Amino acid sequence: MQREQALELLQKHISTPNLLKHCLAVEAVMRALARHLGEDEDKWGLAGLLHDIDYEATKDDPHRHSLVGGDMLEQEGMEPEIVYAVKAHNEIHGLPREDRLSQALYATDPLTGLIVAAALIRPEKKLAPVDVPFLLNRYQEKSFARGAKREQIAACRELGLSLEEFLRIGLEAMKGIAGELGL
Repeated sequence: MQREQALELLQKHISTPNLLKHCLAVEAVMRALARHLGEDEDKWGLAGLLHDIDYEATKDDPHRHSLVGGDMLEQEGMEPEIVYAVKAHNEIHGLPREDRLSQALYATDPLTGLIVAAALIRPEKKLAPVDVPFLLNRYQEKSFARGAKREQIAACRELGLSLEEFLRIGLEAMKGIAGELGL
């Protein structure tokens, strides 16, 4: 599946602007991680873009979230590695993250929320002034962006990345699409 087709598919199932922006942010970070790690950028980007395709349908039932999405993607002919990563990104299912794609998606999903929250507390409400030291400080504040699960973000170590390196890659990727994100 090409990116344009994937975006159309996502937009058929997701109408909430902030959720669409979240999916775009995860896609951007996943692409940047793939480049950094020498992985397939298109495959990783599709996994990031489509990881929450079922969220509006399953938001009230977290035990179905990502399983429904994975099944939807499987029916669309998406490759098994992407389908599995989408299913495994929801920790509630306890699926092992044995491949790099699953590890990356799991850690990236909450990272984007932390970065967005950091931008929104700045007076400018933009990503441009946010830097890695600022993110590290916010990461240490347990009361800041509580939904951005720290232990999940710290799973970047499964990829051989330090937290600082992961924050840098994610921040740079999101700054690259700041216009699309409205930040």
